[in-house]
Amino acid sequence: MRARLQAGLMAAIDQISAALPRRVPDQATLRKCKIISHRGENNNRNVLENTLEAFAIARQAGVWGIECDIRWSADLVPLIHHDPHCGRLFGDPVALDTLSFAQIRERFPLIPSLQELVAEFGGNTHLMLEIKAEPYRDPARQKAILQDTLAELEPCTDYHFLLLDPQLAQYANFQPPQTCFLVAELNVKRLSRICLQQNFGGLTGHYLLLNQALQRRHMQAGQRIGTGFIHSRNALFRELNRGVEWIFSNRAVHIQGIVDSYIN
Repeated sequence: MRARLQAGLMAAIDQISAALPRRVPDQATLRKCKIISHRGENNNRNVLENTLEAFAIARQAGVWGIECDIRWSADLVPLIHHDPHCGRLFGDPVALDTLSFAQIRERFPLIPSLQELVAEFGGNTHLMLEIKAEPYRDPARQKAILQDTLAELEPCTDYHFLLLDPQLAQYANFQPPQTCFLVAELNVKRLSRICLQQNFGGLTGHYLLLNQALQRRHMQAGQRIGTGFIHSRNALFRELNRGVEWIFSNRAVHIQGIVDSYIN
């Protein structure tokens, strides 16, 4: 119930934000803006989230980055899928970590591996890889697998990790802490403090929670701020005009089109 109320409140605020006119950002601001497609460009009908097709649509439209989620198969192959199970997207509630990668490929061929994602998008599209809070059966081996899979990419240049829980940074500590971004929910003050203390790359979250005072503290520390989810021209311009460069959106192709239409 609480989650539904929060979602309803955020939706109402989004509608108000979309209706409030904002000035057009200057050309320099528009050019350095980085749009990130949340789970790729999808409608979860004919194009499913977190699939190579969804990511390809975003890339073709010139979107700078894609956000996706890492899960694990029973035989420790890193996968790209948001939920721990397959019920919401595929109508089968089986848990991914109970199936081998071969079984997953046979039953759910649209679920890509991290290796396939890197092969197709690594180096040409920025990867925002969320490490999920789930049991790690063999943490040392899984961390080594992540490191090997990402070995050809440059941290911070080609990819970042997203963490809802700062403790998940232990699975990404083969790279400098600046590779990690914390994702704030209602715990924004606590995560902001940890982000600054541990010298992470920056903080992301709902634009309503990441106010300008917090933004200034992180920018003064050399960290970035990313906000979401931006769906309208006016909401986009509001964020750009206050100095936010990293914009997460479920309508990234639409948002990228707005940016492109104002660049001379």
